[in-house]
Amino acid sequence: MRISSNALRLYAVTDRTWLKKNQTLADAVEKAILGGATIIQLREKNADFEEQLSLALELKKVCQKYNVPLIINDSVELALKSCADGVHLGQSDGDIKKARKVLGNNAIIGATAHNVHEAVIAVKSGADYLGCGAVFGSSTKNNTIPLSFDELKKICENVSIPVAAIGGINMDNILKLKGTGISGAAVVSAIFAENDIQSATAVLKKAILEITGDY
Repeated sequence: MRISSNALRLYAVTDRTWLKKNQTLADAVEKAILGGATIIQLREKNADFEEQLSLALELKKVCQKYNVPLIINDSVELALKSCADGVHLGQSDGDIKKARKVLGNNAIIGATAHNVHEAVIAVKSGADYLGCGAVFGSSTKNNTIPLSFDELKKICENVSIPVAAIGGINMDNILKLKGTGISGAAVVSAIFAENDIQSATAVLKKAILEITGDY
């Protein structure tokens, strides 16, 4: 297994639009890691390739410092060039088997799944973990597909790899995910929009550990 359930506990997904003035993404990510984020995804849709590469190289240094995996959203090429730990592929973002050939056997490849059918296909294709949502809608994506708790639970019951819930998760609703069988939660604004990123992350981490039975 290229990623453990423990490594997927609190998945911080970046979005610079939430950052405060003069705050760098690298600084924000470091604070998230210090607060308890166990894996980082670079997801900056409004940046061109060269800017994303620069950001990825900066974040790689931070993540290596704390031995936390860095995942790149969508782009296998960017993951390869930045020497990131892996890539996350949405349903329309690329082929898992092709990504594996490019990135190698040690790369972490995550996949998005909205139902059991998509989840099972992703596992058979070689995905290492699943991101499943949107469980509470989303403040970062338009036209998200709602995912019921019942379907999320079925996904967890039907796959052998870790599952992270995603979509509008914050401190007010995260505990509602208890009993679904998830390994962790992926969070954007509930971390990066906060004035005190480290403290906000710590609170979320405590909640997810309660959900997973580690606390």
